[in-house]
Amino acid sequence: MLGSNMGLVYALLGAAVAVFLAGAGSAIGVGIAGQAAAGVVTEDPSKFAKVLIMQLLPGTQGIYGLLVGFITLSKIGLLGGSPAEMTAFQGLLVLAACLPIGIVGLISAKSQGQASAAAIGIVAKKPDQFGKAMLFPAMVETYAILSLLISILAVNAIQI
Repeated sequence: MLGSNMGLVYALLGAAVAVFLAGAGSAIGVGIAGQAAAGVVTEDPSKFAKVLIMQLLPGTQGIYGLLVGFITLSKIGLLGGSPAEMTAFQGLLVLAACLPIGIVGLISAKSQGQASAAAIGIVAKKPDQFGKAMLFPAMVETYAILSLLISILAVNAIQI
């Protein structure tokens, strides 16, 4: 029974990898930035809104992983209630298509958390430099968006 469904198993593993890795990266990144934000707000509660925005930035990778997970589940028919007949090769293709957002999401979210923590330090000392400080973590976001794009394109390009 399992042998005939290995394609579906691999594809489901791809969706899980996208959600799990990108989500874990976001949790780590938001935690890193949150520690810095908490320190700033302790000293000056009026900076709460600015540092909260920066803390939330690493959370986007988790959203991207979730999006790829939903697209994948829809593609393989699990959201519609009628799983697709897939070969093991097709399932492996779906798994491979989910890896970019999973892996890059994990790494970039952690890195973005570190960049956000540094930017929060800028806001702590010079609140008027918020716009400039936002650019540092935003640059990391670029690579998360690129991996999201390639994962979506790759999942959608697989013939099932």
